[in-house]
Amino acid sequence: MQIRIRQYASVVGFVAAILISGVATADESCEGAVSDWQSRDVLRQQVEQHGWTIKRIKIDDGCYEVRGSDSKGNRFKAIYAPVTLKIQAFEIRFGKNGESTGYFLPGQQAK
Repeated sequence: MQIRIRQYASVVGFVAAILISGVATADESCEGAVSDWQSRDVLRQQVEQHGWTIKRIKIDDGCYEVRGSDSKGNRFKAIYAPVTLKIQAFEIRFGKNGESTGYFLPGQQAK
């Protein structure tokens, strides 16, 4: 009985360590000294060059979070690294008659 509890505790500890290290790796992309961050205005210009309309730019967990809509009216949320302004994550919600052209390869459709 005592051996099973130890094995269970070891497995739980191992899984917890993997999960914690995975979270740390995911956050590293948004690390950097605040003095090295590019401004929100530079990010705004970059995003608007895509024809997107910005509703809001905020800082969340050390990243820039941008919410807005694309030129077709589809709402999006994008996460950018503040030092490089490289996109880290992107989520889009296609409207009722949402146009997904430009977001998928030929032959693919939104689900």
